[in-house]
Amino acid sequence: MVEYPKRKLLIVIAVLLLLSSAQGGNTDRISGHHCTDFQTAYLLRGSKLNVQFLLFTSSSPSCGELILADDGIKNSSFNSSLETKIIIHGFRALGTKPSWIEGLVHAILHTSQVNVIAVDWVYGSTAAYPSAVENVTQLALSISQFISKLLALGVSARSIHIIGVSLGAHVGGLVGHFHGSQLGRITGLDPAGPKYTRASLEERLDPGDALFVEAIHTDADNFGIRIPVGHIDYFINGGKDQPGCPRFISAGYKYLICDHMRAVHLYVSALKHSCPIVAFPCTSYQDFLNGRCLDCVDPFLFSCPRIGLLEQAGVSMKNLPKEVKVYLMTSPSAPFCVYHSLVEFHLQKKRNVVTSIEITFFSNSTEDKAKITIPKHHVVGKRLLAHRVPPCQINSVTLKYLPKNQFWRKDEPFIVGKFCTAPLPLDSNRTMSCLPWNLTLPSNADVSFELPTACA
Repeated sequence: MVEYPKRKLLIVIAVLLLLSSAQGGNTDRISGHHCTDFQTAYLLRGSKLNVQFLLFTSSSPSCGELILADDGIKNSSFNSSLETKIIIHGFRALGTKPSWIEGLVHAILHTSQVNVIAVDWVYGSTAAYPSAVENVTQLALSISQFISKLLALGVSARSIHIIGVSLGAHVGGLVGHFHGSQLGRITGLDPAGPKYTRASLEERLDPGDALFVEAIHTDADNFGIRIPVGHIDYFINGGKDQPGCPRFISAGYKYLICDHMRAVHLYVSALKHSCPIVAFPCTSYQDFLNGRCLDCVDPFLFSCPRIGLLEQAGVSMKNLPKEVKVYLMTSPSAPFCVYHSLVEFHLQKKRNVVTSIEITFFSNSTEDKAKITIPKHHVVGKRLLAHRVPPCQINSVTLKYLPKNQFWRKDEPFIVGKFCTAPLPLDSNRTMSCLPWNLTLPSNADVSFELPTACA
């Protein structure tokens, strides 16, 4: 099994020691019961599991209602007629409450009227990562027993949705396994990689753990797992190096954790905002960027998967295929959603050098770029361009020919060809929209034109 990247692990320990700040428990009286906050284990003191189940409802989304003992659920605000979302956090090096938990709870309750159960296992997840991993099975058993109590109240197993973050995703997988794969849904938000990349199916999250399993990958080259673990696996921006995250160690803690936590922030944003975060099946991220995967015909029968709470991610298939990799790009900041368009340039004649053309989409408030590369002895180059506004809000397009000038040889001073574009998904019912005339692009000069598209 892979271990933590050694250099980053040392940095993690150093930075976390500097950032240590405890969060105490709150007890405000709301809706006739006390509000219970997450526990604080403090660094190196979390020796016991000490699991707490905190209930949040639409009537009191900021108040965690502690569910105690066997009859605690019956005497709580839990509504057995509603769906239930169970949130499981991951490794907590400092033994403190996850900073994102309130945002996720509020986003879920803003979207739908459900029961939200936040599992507090801070005590068992703190200090050393390997010791947190050792607690996974015991924690999964505790959560499984809790779910059994829900089922005894008449709750449907299909109505239970586990949302696991990092190490919590694999906990959710074990819980689903213990319940015979009959739980409705498991969502893994950047499932942990260290100790799990080479683990058996029984030890980690996999498609057999629930009726529908999905995973969002944002840090596959460090703290997240790099292999598919669900029916649908979203590899955001290829699954690593998220835009807007710092790339230099001088950024400190944010440099270490930004990519890994992007999955959580992306999921919260998908619940809070109306713009769709749509993905497309493909064999690799590079093939996706190069415009080789433009629709969701295979295997999703024209229905592209979307991040959020849509049933089966919006995919209209009775029998889901396992471990389908889907890809998408995002913007550097919330709401993260972008629109994908295919851009093409057709040279009038072949060239014996590589041709590069920069394409820029302009709207009233945005400017988005992509570069088309046409291999030598070819006439067509294509690329996906991610833009932050719908295609109908793109006012103009600028093309710039980037010549390959070398010391001993000068490239051609201009190229001639045709420009085409189309929004994704581009299936058999939609065609490329091409300018009806050829463009002459001088070297290193912007050539702009309007791109009028009516909004539906």
